[in-house]
Amino acid sequence: MSTNEIISKIEALREWESLIANAQEEAEALRDSIKAEMEKQDIEELEAGAYIVRWTSVLSNRFDSASFKKQYADLYKSFTKQVTSRRFSISI
Repeated sequence: MSTNEIISKIEALREWESLIANAQEEAEALRDSIKAEMEKQDIEELEAGAYIVRWTSVLSNRFDSASFKKQYADLYKSFTKQVTSRRFSISI
């Protein structure tokens, strides 16, 4: 692949990523609008035509690895393992 082809692909990729970001922002704004209406009505479930929207509270238990690491540093180290991954980035 030539340098010009790579540049063209990078520029197209940046355009698509921008479109995706804009679409995600719009989707989030719509989602927030629906949530605001549900909050206004003080409901967790909303029926609208064929759609049922649920916005419910969920309790979950999460392991606090930061606190564990502070309190039991040696034990934390003995259970960590190094992994390799690849990162793709484009910068100007």
